[in-house]
Amino acid sequence: MTSADSDFSDICLLRGFPPKIVWIRRGNCKTSDIETILRSHQEDIEELYNNPNTGLLTLF
Repeated sequence: MTSADSDFSDICLLRGFPPKIVWIRRGNCKTSDIETILRSHQEDIEELYNNPNTGLLTLF
C-alpha cells in the first residue's frame, strides 16, 4: 500500500509492527525518481527487513 502522508507511520507508532514501512518523503515525482531512491537505499531496506526492532524507514 502507498500513502502520500503519515497515515502508515502513525499506525506503526501506535500499534507497533509489523507492518514494516518504507516512507518516501518526496513530493510529486516520477516513477523513475522513486526507483532511484529505492535502489540507492537497498542496504537500508534490507536492514529494515532483517531488524526485528525496527518498523519504519524514512527516505528523502
